[in-house]
Amino acid sequence: MSTYMAKKGEVERKWYVIDAKGKTLGKVAAEAATLLRGKHKVTYTPHVDCGDHVIVVNCKDIVLTGNKLTQKVWYRHTGYIGHLKATRYDTLMATRPEKAVELAVKGMLPDNSLGRAQILRLRPFAGAEHNHAAQSPEAYEI
Repeated sequence: MSTYMAKKGEVERKWYVIDAKGKTLGKVAAEAATLLRGKHKVTYTPHVDCGDHVIVVNCKDIVLTGNKLTQKVWYRHTGYIGHLKATRYDTLMATRPEKAVELAVKGMLPDNSLGRAQILRLRPFAGAEHNHAAQSPEAYEI
């Protein structure tokens, strides 16, 4: 018996909604990364992008445990000499909670062309509303 390998044209993508209200950032990001990679499917193939679309709602109500709100820092560089920007997570969660979810999920995806394609299917929203009702997404419980 041979091992099944999925082809790019055979992949069927579904849409899932994860409600992040009251859940920790790491658990939500880990489940979203699993869905984006397609590891929950029996047809998972490591070299084929066979994941699904993930909508994360209520990102503003996500929980960071311990002292991460004041001690965890997001660094980015503008490209100019000496322009390293540092943003603490309490400021990031107050202004752009979707970015915090996106950074956490991106860190759990592979650093190659597959990971770059998979992160594009993540759609985080700060509130409870999203604009993807036409795709009829399923609720995913963590």
